[in-house]
Amino acid sequence: MDFLSNLELGFSVALSAHNLLYCLIGVFLGTAVGVLPGLGPAATLSLLLPITFGMPPTSAVIMLAGIYYGTAYGGSITSILLNIPGEASSVVTCIDGHEMARRGRAGPALGIAAFGSFIAGTIAVVAISVVGPAVAGMALRFGPPEYAALVVLGLVLICFMSEADMVRGLTMVALGLLLSTIGLDPILGSERFTFGSTSLADGINLAVLAMGLFGVAELLMIATRPPEQAEFLRQPTRLRALLPSRADWRRSAGPIGRGTVIGFILGLIPGGGGIIASFASYVLEKRLSRRPEEFGKGAIEGVAGPESANNAGVQATFLPLLTLGLPANVVLAIMMGALLVHGITPGPRLVTDHPELFWGVVASMYVGNVLLLVLNVPLIAVFVSMLRLPYAILAPLILMFCIVGAYSLNNNVADVYMLGVFGLLGLGLRLARFDPAPLVLAFALGQLLEQSLRQSLLMRQGSPVVFLERPIAASFLALAATLLLAAAYKELRRRAAASVAGAAAL
Repeated sequence: MDFLSNLELGFSVALSAHNLLYCLIGVFLGTAVGVLPGLGPAATLSLLLPITFGMPPTSAVIMLAGIYYGTAYGGSITSILLNIPGEASSVVTCIDGHEMARRGRAGPALGIAAFGSFIAGTIAVVAISVVGPAVAGMALRFGPPEYAALVVLGLVLICFMSEADMVRGLTMVALGLLLSTIGLDPILGSERFTFGSTSLADGINLAVLAMGLFGVAELLMIATRPPEQAEFLRQPTRLRALLPSRADWRRSAGPIGRGTVIGFILGLIPGGGGIIASFASYVLEKRLSRRPEEFGKGAIEGVAGPESANNAGVQATFLPLLTLGLPANVVLAIMMGALLVHGITPGPRLVTDHPELFWGVVASMYVGNVLLLVLNVPLIAVFVSMLRLPYAILAPLILMFCIVGAYSLNNNVADVYMLGVFGLLGLGLRLARFDPAPLVLAFALGQLLEQSLRQSLLMRQGSPVVFLERPIAASFLALAATLLLAAAYKELRRRAAASVAGAAAL
């Protein structure tokens, strides 16, 4: 009964005229921010934070939250259509989503991304409402050793996700980790690998790296072969043909459900969120699929699972913030700052001291997911029509899109130069048959790994025993080691079978 009365309170707050307007503004801006590569929710919230100082605290958080989970919807659009990740968590969507677009199935890819995100987001909000405060306590058990072990497990999973073999995947992960060390030391504050350049003092921007390795490299790759852009012209025009078919839904139902569970669980862990959840879902679906050879070539499961996990993870991150005062990332840290400015301290007493804020924000997520679906699905035909443009027009627009996105990050021409460098690097990797996705994801997790690893070692004066003393960290590392051994055993068996077959042929 308390739950129903709390939910009734939440909807009475969320459905008030001004809060409904702020929610609509938030999800609309979030979709736009997700579509524009380089801008990102952190920069947007930082710019809009002063505006919220004159707003009621509940309205401010509702709008900022709408921007945050709205970017998870918008980021899939450019990933699918242009192979440009709007957000780091959308990198995985590029792998199969863009291949679907190349095969004339951009509509179903966009549709399943929108519907999967809606279903996952809604289920995640229901879970927050029902089991939220109790489940959030598990986040308190995560310290630096657990974060380090979780990222190690994530990096192993990244290698499994690679389209190439395990060795190539490990090479890309190593290169991504190396690039993540450029800039200031996270503990000592000294410069590393900057070669005296002030532009590298803050490190390489993830958006520039992703746009170069995916967007610019895609343009360069197409330029190296005869014009074959007619494949982009074979996009259907009827609305029914643009939406997922019954067969698509049958293939996507399981990935959406599993992605939702993975995303929600990892979203409760500070430092988890959409990035780890999206590629964990992709790896799982590839392992469970009866058609694993289709992954990387336009499998709809490779869009449905990661997009669902991404959105469930994003929405689940609000739970540790509101109930424990633990922001999972920089975006939620900005939201925490907005609450503190209004004199509200996130934590265990927020639910009892400010129930209208907690339940109002939770209810606004229900409303926001519906608004995002209403905004995105009718626009699928508009988005797909972009691919019917002649490539001579589309290619310069994509390049301009990337350049403007890179420059807008810091208003620095050096970012545009780095965009070109990473575009050439991405072209070289593709010609050498290396998958750039593990590089980008390893780069995104590199700083978290380094910081948590060094903090863990400092806890025991440099002794790695600290990882064995913590059950959660030890479990993560044991699972990572098991996966690596299984992959090595599988590769040895494959090579042995190949050598036997070669000997028999002789």
